Amino acid sequence: MSKGLIIAAPASGAGKTTVTLGLLRALNRTGHMTRSFKSGPDYIDPAFHAAATGQPCLNLDAWAMSSDRLSDLITAEADFIIEGAMGLFDGAPPMGKGATADLARQFGLPVVLVVNAASMSHSVAAVVRGFATHDPDVQIAGVILNNVGSERHGAMLRSALAPLDIPVLGTLPRSANLARPSRHLGLVQAGEMPDLDRFLATAADHVATHVDLIALSALMAPPRAPGPRGPRDRGAAPKTIALAQDAAFSFSYPHQIADWQAAGTKILPFSPLADDAVPEAEAVFLPGGYPELHAACLAANQTFMQSLKVAAQTSDIYGECGGYMTLGETLIDADGTPHKMAGLLGLTTSFAIRKLHLGYRHLTGRSPHKPGRYTAHEFHYATTVDAQGTPLFDATDAEGTPLPPMGLTEGRVAGSFAHIIDRA
Repeated sequence: MSKGLIIAAPASGAGKTTVTLGLLRALNRTGHMTRSFKSGPDYIDPAFHAAATGQPCLNLDAWAMSSDRLSDLITAEADFIIEGAMGLFDGAPPMGKGATADLARQFGLPVVLVVNAASMSHSVAAVVRGFATHDPDVQIAGVILNNVGSERHGAMLRSALAPLDIPVLGTLPRSANLARPSRHLGLVQAGEMPDLDRFLATAADHVATHVDLIALSALMAPPRAPGPRGPRDRGAAPKTIALAQDAAFSFSYPHQIADWQAAGTKILPFSPLADDAVPEAEAVFLPGGYPELHAACLAANQTFMQSLKVAAQTSDIYGECGGYMTLGETLIDADGTPHKMAGLLGLTTSFAIRKLHLGYRHLTGRSPHKPGRYTAHEFHYATTVDAQGTPLFDATDAEGTPLPPMGLTEGRVAGSFAHIIDRA
């Protein structure tokens, strides 16, 4: 049976993603074939994981996914590492549902806590003790100290932690070579880093030098077996789906594509940025991404735009976030320049007027185009300047508070800013 553990942290910014990438590449180098998962709805980190391991990285979302779905996804032929999100106990309001700790509880997996020790010494013991005793169902099995300033600093940290009887698996010195560039939605995508393999090799060298990989591997445990399962409706799937895939449209969840393929759907990838024509298919999916960074190119790519309009006559077309904006009339970039989009929905969006929209969503379809109930996540800075047409979803936030209707539908075309994760 495969075994695994969770890499978590007290808070965002501790360096757990870089530590995780270094561990994955270093363990795979030694012949310990290790796969990975990412807690939460993140699209960016899984692509870096996949580059580190050579295997797809799946999302495990304890807020949006049922226990059955999580159990199905965590089944792996190789040992695995789950990278947490934010702090270990951070989740959606009101009580932190969907936190990385929920995965630790459900699967009985040990947690290795990555602590950013850059600005502390003996206080590290209070931090680790608090996390170790906060929830008896969440086991802190080891600690990795990150951003350690010197050997003396590391010795002080180890001395402070010694009474806790929690193994310190490594002390990682500060390294300017392991910073990654960022943009408005977080880090740049893996495919946009020309030196990605060098970065991963550097992270692996750093981790292999300063972390006890044998001791860490020994902490891995098999996930707790799932309980009785009920039926799960994954919905009907079309025979063919044309899927936009490039730097502007890269935010699609692997588990959803796997669902379609398991139902017999043939995926037909195409690139709007390369001005590909939309393949003939029963359905077309434009996922999220960064169309605002490529708006001028998309507006000029008339083969793509015209074929999308033709497809709307015979195919169901759905766009999420960036895909939704592309289906609209106009996309205004951060400089205030308007770019004509497909014009299939009465939507104008702007990045010149920036506002963060962030949080989990419960969605209920209003139209036959997207019937049923869904769990989803919204994360964007675009502002809706104008939206004319029939709303697609009724929506509430994670606490059940009603939100304005989301998305638009017109004929066979529909979309919204929400990224659908699963059926509710």
